[in-house]
Amino acid sequence: MTDSRAAALLLSTALATASACSAPAPRVVSPAARRQTEEAGAGLRYLLHLPAAYEDRPSWPLILFLHGAGERGDDLTLVLREGLPHLLETLPDFPFVVVSPQETQARRWTPDGLAALLDEVAGKYRVDRGRVYVTGLSSGATAALELTIHHPDRIAAVAPVAFTAIPRDLCRMKDVPAWIFHDAGDERVPEGRAKKLAAELRACGGEVKLTIFPAEGHDAWTEAYRTHELYEWLLRQRR
Repeated sequence: MTDSRAAALLLSTALATASACSAPAPRVVSPAARRQTEEAGAGLRYLLHLPAAYEDRPSWPLILFLHGAGERGDDLTLVLREGLPHLLETLPDFPFVVVSPQETQARRWTPDGLAALLDEVAGKYRVDRGRVYVTGLSSGATAALELTIHHPDRIAAVAPVAFTAIPRDLCRMKDVPAWIFHDAGDERVPEGRAKKLAAELRACGGEVKLTIFPAEGHDAWTEAYRTHELYEWLLRQRR
């Protein structure tokens, strides 16, 4: 069985288990009960998820997750509140290495800084450098796009969720597949901006998927990160 097929089977089992669980994960998780560990590298503190079967394979795909403005600070517990890190507390078999750095109020992320973190993590853990993906929510989604624009050779796919701004020089990421998620009733960022981003990337020749959820509010990430097809799509992308 190929690595991609094996990962897809693990993914199916992991997400089915999460969906079958009637009680949601707690919004605040005590340190002793956390599945993700606190690590540091390239000047950033981050949460690390390793699949339960990590030792069984020589390499794993990696997802870099970038949080929104509400999770900035010096307490990594904040990063567990929303998005993929929140979901991972119920998914020990999730078949990706996941790195979730925290942006502080004093030091904001830069594309070069995030690329340095990816390099350090790939050198330390069993990472398939050809299958490195980036996603984020709100301002973190914009940071994910900026990283992809500045380092398109490092990223196999990008999935911005409820992004806040369209960065410059989009055509530099035209060779990186993108899946954009947004809510139709987002009061902070109109859905038209998501459609504009998709249109501009397509005009550059990019491969783009766009999903607009028929929901109100800015929170498109709860639904996006529970979308099984997103992870299957990521697993099909390779540099």
